[in-house]
Amino acid sequence: MPEQVSELEKNLGMEVYATQTRGIGGVIRFFLEDFVVEEQLLDGSIAKTSISAVTTLVEPPHPEAWRKYLVCVLVKRGWDTILAGRRIAQQLGIDFRDIHMAGIKDTRAITAQHISLKNVGWKDLEKVRLEGVMLQPVGYSHRPISPHILLGNHFHITIRNIQLSKTETEERIRETWKELQTLGGFPNFFGHQRFGTVRPITHKVGRALVKKNLEKAALTFLAEPSPFEHEDAREARRRLMEEKDFSKALEFFPKRLKYERLMLKHLAKRPSDFAGAFRKLPAQLRRLFVQAYQSYLFNRFLSRRMRLGISLNEPQIGDFVVRMDKFGLPTPKHETASSSNIDAVKEEVRKGRACVALPLVGYVQELSRGKQGESEEEILEEEHVRREDFRIPFLKEISLKGRLRVCLASLKDFTFDQPREDSVNFSKLMVRLRFMLIRGCYATVVLREFMKPRDIVAAGF
Repeated sequence: MPEQVSELEKNLGMEVYATQTRGIGGVIRFFLEDFVVEEQLLDGSIAKTSISAVTTLVEPPHPEAWRKYLVCVLVKRGWDTILAGRRIAQQLGIDFRDIHMAGIKDTRAITAQHISLKNVGWKDLEKVRLEGVMLQPVGYSHRPISPHILLGNHFHITIRNIQLSKTETEERIRETWKELQTLGGFPNFFGHQRFGTVRPITHKVGRALVKKNLEKAALTFLAEPSPFEHEDAREARRRLMEEKDFSKALEFFPKRLKYERLMLKHLAKRPSDFAGAFRKLPAQLRRLFVQAYQSYLFNRFLSRRMRLGISLNEPQIGDFVVRMDKFGLPTPKHETASSSNIDAVKEEVRKGRACVALPLVGYVQELSRGKQGESEEEILEEEHVRREDFRIPFLKEISLKGRLRVCLASLKDFTFDQPREDSVNFSKLMVRLRFMLIRGCYATVVLREFMKPRDIVAAGF
């Protein structure tokens, strides 16, 4: 009998599993070292976590003429990517906007990625003194690092506290891997960290913004508690929701809730200026709210397709199909499968030159047609939202045009070690998985297929 999806995952739009196998259970992120992420660029460069803290930095290869950007490998341990970038900028005395990255990495992990620093010399890096953060210069460039040059990420993940035998653990992993190979990949859901697992409210804030209810959006972000967060934060949110006194809330909101306090400081002076309060947050975070709601809708579209038994790797009439480039990355080129081209489109997908895609809702992006389009329209009706609602006049910078996202992603270079005794959980097992995902895909979406967690918070997601 197929494993049941947890209620929390259902609330994130991930309502089904792609595999019918039983999960191995277990826990991820028991230690930060259990979740390692190393970024790879299109040119093959891999940012390794193995660089060590050094007191004397070695000058990277210097070009014949000075180039504007110093490229470094940033290794961080348990840091939020944006916060780490802001602290680095502060210590270097530069604007945060002069730091460029290819992607946001996991916070509860050890991660390595490429960043570029505008008009910074390699010796300036000696000014950066942050515990859990290391910077290693690797070269200079005329252009900043950007998401366009990112291929993907390599993951090295240890699952602990497995309550099965070694034989059963290995068999379940192999069976799940075999099913995913038969499918041709894994469902390209937006993963748990897109929404938050300890406090999964990001998409709820986005929904309120899309529906033009700024006060609800602000109070959801500031005052909606979660049973999984620390008690002092929970109590602070409860008091704010009850009293609605932003100035007083600054006295009891925990100092670590930096983003919430930024909004509260503004609202203490201007209690009805919710748009202004949101503008106190980093631009990336402001956009993330609406993007998270967009992601939630995509997850629901994909779950509904799977529930209806519609293939993820064979286009149906009305489906969007996107062209893939030589790296296996989706391109902007796409077409709609129709009765006149369906055979040719199926052949392109079969050869790996194209993939079935679903819409990320926006004020420009159209919905699918055919059966898939009917499902998407039904879900938008259930949500009481329209494509046009993603144009947000009071915060124009977070309006979304929409785009397409492939519904099936490749799991590359998958290997795992033989299960062994867990060194910290008596009589339990641990196993190490390694794989590579192209940009935009989530490791936790892969892990949920192997683990089938009943409680994603307890499981470390």
